[in-house]
Amino acid sequence: MTTTTEVTTTEKTATRLLWLDLTRKCQLTCTHCYNASGPEGTHGTMTRENWISVMDQAAVHGVRDVQFIGGEPTLHPDFAVLVDHALAIGLNVEVYSNLVHVPEDCWQAFQRKGVTLATSYYSDDSAQHNAMTGRRTHARTKANIARAVEARIPLRVGIIDAGEGQRVDEARHELEQLGVTRIGIDRVRPFGRGAHGQAPDIAHLCGRCGTGKAAISPTGEVSPCPMSGWLGVGNVQQAPLASILSGTAMAKATKSIRTTAGKCGDDDEGGDDTCDPVGDGECTPGYPSSSCSPRS
Repeated sequence: MTTTTEVTTTEKTATRLLWLDLTRKCQLTCTHCYNASGPEGTHGTMTRENWISVMDQAAVHGVRDVQFIGGEPTLHPDFAVLVDHALAIGLNVEVYSNLVHVPEDCWQAFQRKGVTLATSYYSDDSAQHNAMTGRRTHARTKANIARAVEARIPLRVGIIDAGEGQRVDEARHELEQLGVTRIGIDRVRPFGRGAHGQAPDIAHLCGRCGTGKAAISPTGEVSPCPMSGWLGVGNVQQAPLASILSGTAMAKATKSIRTTAGKCGDDDEGGDDTCDPVGDGECTPGYPSSSCSPRS
């Protein structure tokens, strides 16, 4: 794999955010999971050294923000090491966790300067929440949200609205009562299990994927965003990150997305599709201005 010292400054990319999709392993089987992660998922073929090399290359080439996602990123055996490395080379970090089971070393990582935390929530009604996650998770997630607030860890929560009488407003109120100030709402996106068997369609993307951002899968495949994983544009185990991000395949994929999906906010449901469960008006997930939850 090409190291950072082998890439010249002329190859610098305009990308500022990378989603690092560490694993497809998760304790849950959420009905809307965009990449169908679950207990049978794996950590893929990317090694600790691969991820460190990717972050080193990213920092050299102007990336400033990384978001650790999955699956459940805290289940990756090198999670804490990778967070430490990202911070050591000057990257801002957001961790998107289901907050079901959080080991103490992960809490320590969450409280590091430069780290923010994100999670999903579904209802104040435990039965509704648990139906979305496939396990009895409501009490644990709620308790860990409260712990994060008490520890003053910067936290945002995305409420994913699946319709059918889901108590979204009540969930927002409950989060506010817990002290959460960054709350957003998004609908289920038809990818992964959320697609219910239909093929992925570019039209369902927000339209800004690949513009200043990209995702890297557990196998090293690069795509414009986590939800566009089928639009692979190169693999970091085979080519330098910068050459992939500035390459022809990424340019074509990004153009196709922007042409087909249009800008964020334009869809066939009345123009209220902000792709923005934290409500900050951007399609730029990650620290410090996160939105467009990859779990939706």
